[in-house]
Amino acid sequence: MAENMSLETWAGENASLCEKNDFISPVLFDEYGVNSGLRDDRGRGVLTGLTRISQIISYDESGGKRVPCEGQLWYRGYRVQDLIKGLGPYELGFEKIAYLLLLGQMPDEKEQKEFFDLIGASRPLPENFVRDVIMKAPTADIMNAMTKSILTITSHDSSALRVTPQESLRKCVQLIAWFPSLAVYAYHSYMYKRKNGTMYIHNPDPALSTAENILMMLRPDQKYTPLEAKVLDTALILHMEHGGGNNSTFVTRVVTSTGADTYSTMAAAMCSLKGPRHGGANIKVMEMMDDIRAHVKDYHDREEVVSYLNKILDKQAFDHKGLIYGIGHAVYTVSDPREVVFKSFVERLAREKGREEDLALYQTIEDTAPGLLKDRRRGGTFCPNVDFYSGFVYDMLGIPRELYTALFAIARIVGWSAHRLEEMLTSDKIIRPAYMSVMRKEQDGE
Repeated sequence: MAENMSLETWAGENASLCEKNDFISPVLFDEYGVNSGLRDDRGRGVLTGLTRISQIISYDESGGKRVPCEGQLWYRGYRVQDLIKGLGPYELGFEKIAYLLLLGQMPDEKEQKEFFDLIGASRPLPENFVRDVIMKAPTADIMNAMTKSILTITSHDSSALRVTPQESLRKCVQLIAWFPSLAVYAYHSYMYKRKNGTMYIHNPDPALSTAENILMMLRPDQKYTPLEAKVLDTALILHMEHGGGNNSTFVTRVVTSTGADTYSTMAAAMCSLKGPRHGGANIKVMEMMDDIRAHVKDYHDREEVVSYLNKILDKQAFDHKGLIYGIGHAVYTVSDPREVVFKSFVERLAREKGREEDLALYQTIEDTAPGLLKDRRRGGTFCPNVDFYSGFVYDMLGIPRELYTALFAIARIVGWSAHRLEEMLTSDKIIRPAYMSVMRKEQDGE
């Protein structure tokens, strides 16, 4: 490094070299038949493994052609819609469905209670962990704060580096139990240290479910309604697993294949999930909705709403990227089953919270945006995805935006855990993808 030159200055002066020498033209991907992003020219994921944990269905095969159909999401042989319908009106099922995903079969009444009690008893964090770890260097990036905590936990676990199925299962269940506290305490610590707020440390209640504990620990008065708990529980169930082909689950399996310990594996998955193209999507929906509210006067006026949506698509409004966030999905076509299930709960909560006007705006966008996108892109099928409503729900529950992606992680740790165990028990090979070199060998005169 040149004398007296700061690293920031050096990086600023040399970033252009990266732009010049590290960009590879999409033309070369076509020329060599390489699938960018592990997706073929139709957007279908390249097969990289087998799984019994879950399945996504978005097309029917008919006459050798793929025909878009109503979306389906299956957990261990059960449709997620049926799993949620099978619960009582206010029954909370997160722990029950977690058992199903982890162990591959539905628990009976005794097994379900035993697992629920086990999770509850495992919720307390190690002694002084909040003071010594979570409250040190708090940040608005709750995902980073949680990842730091996950890695620091290794110093509190004498068997941290053991990677047997039994040890991995124990650690996975322990993390499932700890995640709500890691998220909520990280948020309260940030508010106290950085925003001059009040620090609330409500101990988790072993008699409460995961959804109930989140609401209880987050709120100063520790109170919540049965409907609030039910809606949050449903959101967690819908987010806990998604077909195995998503980025963070693939990261989980890649890191597991190296023989890495459970804590390192889950920390890597957290880093993947926090990206705005993955777990942060519902925040973009909320930011977009804030912008629409500021520019649309009548939420029931379809013509006014459509006019502003067209401005967004023309890159004249919001973030000027031409995207309607929450509409469309990389896999689903006609419908996202998670959004279909979730919408009825959203409507109930909106009525309880007096947010019918906001709901009307969402419904107007849901009714009109898919058609606008189809016209602009001359075909294709677009539907609202689960992120379209999830941010609205969290807002109605009084959950701060700093915790939106963390809530995704609290749910998805279950799916990651199931895939880690399946990878460990299925293969003893490291996942090692191939990259074709298109390097210029200038030193050889070529």
